[in-house]
Amino acid sequence: MSNFIHDHSTRLYAIVSAALSLIAYYVDGLPTGLILALAAAILGTGEVVQRSEDRKTHRALLLEPPHSVKD
Repeated sequence: MSNFIHDHSTRLYAIVSAALSLIAYYVDGLPTGLILALAAAILGTGEVVQRSEDRKTHRALLLEPPHSVKD
């Protein structure tokens, strides 16, 4: 499960942030403090996801490219 979360962190972040935005819009009576706390959590989570993607990109840049088969 951890590998799935790590491999698809950007997609999961997008789904969760969209769901929370819809909930905040459509559910009446939510306290403003709760909505602001969720917005702050989404921003913090976005930073973590960005750093995770940057690490994956950095690791990929350090790998040797695959050798193509010459005919």
